[in-house]
Amino acid sequence: MNLASYLDLYALLQTDKSTREEKRAFGLEHEGENPFKLLLLWTQQHRGCLKKPLLSETVTGYLYGTTLILGVVAFFLGLFSGLALLSYSGHEPVNVVYFMAMVILLPIITMTLALFSMLRANASRSFLVHISPAYWMEKVLRLLPGKVKKSLDELQVNPSILNWLVIRRSQLLALIFSIGLLVALLGMVVTKDIAFAWSTTLHVSAQEFHALLETVALPWKSFFPTAVPSLELIEKSQYFRLGEKLDPEMVRNASELGEWWKFLAFATLFYAIILRFFMWMISVIGYRRALKRSFLNLDGAQALLRSMSEPLITTSSPKTEEVFKPKGNHYVREVETFDSSYDLTLGWAMSHDDLVLLNDAMKITSPLLEDVGGTNTLDEDREIVLKAKGEVLFYVKAWEPPTMDFVDFLEDLSKVADRIIVAPVGIPQNGYLPKQNELAMWGRKLQGMGEEKVWLKI
Repeated sequence: MNLASYLDLYALLQTDKSTREEKRAFGLEHEGENPFKLLLLWTQQHRGCLKKPLLSETVTGYLYGTTLILGVVAFFLGLFSGLALLSYSGHEPVNVVYFMAMVILLPIITMTLALFSMLRANASRSFLVHISPAYWMEKVLRLLPGKVKKSLDELQVNPSILNWLVIRRSQLLALIFSIGLLVALLGMVVTKDIAFAWSTTLHVSAQEFHALLETVALPWKSFFPTAVPSLELIEKSQYFRLGEKLDPEMVRNASELGEWWKFLAFATLFYAIILRFFMWMISVIGYRRALKRSFLNLDGAQALLRSMSEPLITTSSPKTEEVFKPKGNHYVREVETFDSSYDLTLGWAMSHDDLVLLNDAMKITSPLLEDVGGTNTLDEDREIVLKAKGEVLFYVKAWEPPTMDFVDFLEDLSKVADRIIVAPVGIPQNGYLPKQNELAMWGRKLQGMGEEKVWLKI
């Protein structure tokens, strides 16, 4: 399930020209499938009927292109933001508070907003969704000239899908931004000898700051205790801006101040990347659920499902008491009603779907359905004859006179089957009922054959 399947179904429902019989045959072929799976299978089977280029290809291609562009922008934005925050001139240490705010506080705030936006994603207008940078960046990209703009403007998509699409992409871009921050941190640590420190105008003691970091580091403290700053390191790395000079004590302990990078790396990895990854997965699940709901709510989808699931109702002639008895050509072996089941159902020059529809309309079950004659070769028909046994129901087109090929096949079939019911059928618009003169034609032909195992359904 993806957006392409949704858009293909959207386009098919607007241009569908298939008959109710074809839809019912498809439903019988996939009987037992849930409605959503049924729509997916129907979309896959009829996708080739759509004009090229496909709407789904146009839209998904646009979305892939914009996501790629925004992803590259987000990565380099994170990379350059990290380099700026970790910029070290050699005159004063890098303040870890700024970097912590970027990799801990900002992700927590944005993920909280994302959770609230997910709760409101099914609304047609969601303020939290529409303040997303991804939403507005894509709006800017859509102002660029291109043929895709017309397709997007004419497309009517369920608002919940669009909302979840923005949420999912926002979380992905935020994840890529955070990866850029981590790359910047690791790159600066490897290539430069950075002295980290912490400083704030708030009245925070080293003990209080240590307690805060202990809480922040709870997710990895048990596994990587060296990635948690000690109280001694925190005391040594606190500094105050007093003119242009640093505390001489901090200068003497400069080699120890670089140990902060472990804490910063794990904080980035957990809060900005791992938690964000889980948020992205939640948004993917929500997006897929929105797609599934929208599949069933598309205009025409429920009507299509009804056509697949509701049996075709056959009509009957108002003169039901009249039984065909052709004068002078009366066929002595006639049946007026079908049995509930047959060992084999055959159709002369009919498709498999036609046989499924006919059995459904007549309320007949059969374990094996085969089409014979028509485009079949003689060898193919012989193989089917060899499989025949028991009672065989044989559908023929009532308006087509029996040919010599049909007579030869029926004679071969009579040698292996116990009983054969030849059932002439009319057109679907008349409930498959044959005309009286058509029945007379078939009765005369079967009478001339004289096969005792062959019966005519009147």
